[in-house]
Amino acid sequence: MKIRTIVSLPLLLVSTLVQGQIYRCVDAAGHKEYTDRKKGSHCVALDLPDPVIAAPARREAPAARPRQPSAAPTPAVAAGAFPRVDSAEQKARDADRRQILTDELNAEMQKLGELRREFNNGEPERRGDERNYAKYQERVANLKTAIARSEQNVEALKREIANIR
Repeated sequence: MKIRTIVSLPLLLVSTLVQGQIYRCVDAAGHKEYTDRKKGSHCVALDLPDPVIAAPARREAPAARPRQPSAAPTPAVAAGAFPRVDSAEQKARDADRRQILTDELNAEMQKLGELRREFNNGEPERRGDERNYAKYQERVANLKTAIARSEQNVEALKREIANIR
């Protein structure tokens, strides 16, 4: 009984926000019930404090400090144009980029050659751990997809190198 009373009391207190008066009714056996309706002479109106909680006082926002301009922007940036790079610097950057892409292309072509050798025109050698034919077929399928992906990488690198000025 006490648990029901303890659980129902907060619910009843919340309901005071919507309703008005709360009554405590005690029956002949001594059981307490809290309700918003008077059920007879054994119910007593409770005098509860006003549940309204005042909002905290509004704080004033701190005054905005005037912004100190930092270093003056360059005239090209201030005008909305991007800074220019001289042609010698751009040529050096392009040469570096071409070298990096060429190195990546060579590594990808070497990887593609190894994959094709292992693939052996669709009939790679079976390994000792591939006693199950399904494992062998799975490895063949993985090799096919790896070869296709490597070929796409080679083509993309060739296009990238061709786009360099």
